[in-house]
Amino acid sequence: MSEAVSPVVPLEDDRTGGVRVWLKRDDLIGGGISGNKWRKLKYNVGAGAVVTFGGAYSSHVRAVAVAGEKYGFATAGVIRGEERLPLNPVLDDAVRRGMRLRYLDRTTYRLKHTTEVLEWLRGEYPGYRILPEGGSNPEAVRGCMELPGEITVPFDVICCPVGTGGTLAGIAAGLTPGRRAIGFSALRGGSFLNDEVARLQRETLGETTPNWHIETDYHFGGYARTNAQLSSFIDDFHDRHGILLDRVYVAKMMYGVFDLIESGAFASGTALVAVVTGGPDLPR
Repeated sequence: MSEAVSPVVPLEDDRTGGVRVWLKRDDLIGGGISGNKWRKLKYNVGAGAVVTFGGAYSSHVRAVAVAGEKYGFATAGVIRGEERLPLNPVLDDAVRRGMRLRYLDRTTYRLKHTTEVLEWLRGEYPGYRILPEGGSNPEAVRGCMELPGEITVPFDVICCPVGTGGTLAGIAAGLTPGRRAIGFSALRGGSFLNDEVARLQRETLGETTPNWHIETDYHFGGYARTNAQLSSFIDDFHDRHGILLDRVYVAKMMYGVFDLIESGAFASGTALVAVVTGGPDLPR
């Protein structure tokens, strides 16, 4: 995949007080493979066919399909749950780009990491490389490790959304000493993600780094859930800055950032970078 560097832009907002905030606009890179999906796939694709896992609205599944069409390799998606027709916009777009879909009932899908399911998948798709749900593996971590080195402004803290843990694992691993990373779980009950981030770092680096933690109170009901409070925040942010935030991941992080600033979690003068990991999702 070709190289791309996203811009870092200041966020002028009267709610940030003495904290200086920049946005790392990863939503502007990728040519259809937006943000952290591009970083996760950078070292994961290009050497043959790929099969991966995801839910019916998975942006990762769609990103793999886009990459397959763009770079000329076959793709397949193993989708959680039963087939529903007509296809939703995410899966319809993936199919139009050449992806083959296969459905797994939810009970079997929960076993997708087991030897039995993986061996079955290898038999169904011989020669295909298997990517985990969300694309988070050591290659994805390596891609995300490159992000901090692109930031040209001095900073103390970097924030990102967390879904499967790969982005935070890589960003934290790529930080220079004295800096720290904060992840914002988009999932309800996201404490388990601490173990996932640590596992991904061990598999990639052979150790874990102590410079990160995950905030778990900004999920707004759980994955892909929202409420009037979050919707109002998204609308207000768009009015103030002309940026429409992705409601699944990025809006929850930005809400959390402002809430932590207001609560005094950051000392005056702290320089904070918030990573916009992707743009608004396709209509549902």
